[in-house]
Amino acid sequence: MRGFCFSVAMVFVLAAGQASAAGIDLSKPYGDKYGCINRNGQEVAADQMLLLTDKELITAASACTFTKTQAQADGSIVVTATCEAEGEEGQEPTKFTIKHSAKNAKKLTIADEDGNVMGEVSRCK
Repeated sequence: MRGFCFSVAMVFVLAAGQASAAGIDLSKPYGDKYGCINRNGQEVAADQMLLLTDKELITAASACTFTKTQAQADGSIVVTATCEAEGEEGQEPTKFTIKHSAKNAKKLTIADEDGNVMGEVSRCK
């Protein structure tokens, strides 16, 4: 019985190691074309823009600051953030999910809490 428990524990340790190895590294920014161009400030005007860092998600019309990030067993990240929309006062709490794209493992997909995909981003160069 003791050997069985040890084996089960090792399976969990190995699974956790694989999940973190497949996790998402946000130490460098990700963005679409205009998000990466604008990562150091507004360089060009764009109707559509996504910029994802380890602290925030910026779109053409809003800026969201992360208040909590939770790594999931599938390697995705669920983020709780406060967002400010352009032209509106106050901040709204929201959640979204960041995960590897099903089409291209080098890209990340960002979806709102209803599962609507906001877009895909690549690591900025």
